[in-house]
Amino acid sequence: MPRGKKRRADVIVPCLVFDRPGPQNSRRTLEAARARADELGIRNIVVASTSGRTGLLAAQTFQGKNLVVVTHSTGFLGPDIQELKPSLRRRIEALGGSVLTCQHAFGGVGRAVRKKLATYELEEIVAYTLRIFGEGAKVAIEVALMAADAGLIPTREPCIAIGGTSSGADTALLLHPSNAQTFFDMKIQEIIAKPRLPR
Repeated sequence: MPRGKKRRADVIVPCLVFDRPGPQNSRRTLEAARARADELGIRNIVVASTSGRTGLLAAQTFQGKNLVVVTHSTGFLGPDIQELKPSLRRRIEALGGSVLTCQHAFGGVGRAVRKKLATYELEEIVAYTLRIFGEGAKVAIEVALMAADAGLIPTREPCIAIGGTSSGADTALLLHPSNAQTFFDMKIQEIIAKPRLPR
């Protein structure tokens, strides 16, 4: 190798591809993510959880890691409704996980404009674009932004972000997170797991 040239570090990494999306993939998604986190020394994990069931499973899987469980915002389902079950929140926190409830990175005021004026705003256009990779990929990217904005994960080191399609977990991404205001600085490094998408 000529002097001064860097050696390439190309690698082939496994990607667990599920036959179909859905919560039946949760355990295997979390296990694949844990294995990759251990291989790479990743300490920050972000997972979406609506009721808390996936969050609890993640808390059991990622003990010893900086786990952030991101919920739906309060009011997502209806005024003043928080879907995360308090008993599951307590169990997640007892296992060392943090729970984050805040405005969705791809929702919030833009969603209010859509509901009131029947037109889409930029955040939801970004969300629809990301869904070409699957709902779980969009969710994983969104919860990573939310956790970074809350200061619960650093933006200077990689994390694994996990999302699902409707419920559970079926997608895991290794990424370099960013804050929402610097969204285009986020870099997806690997797809650890994702489902095939129906046409």
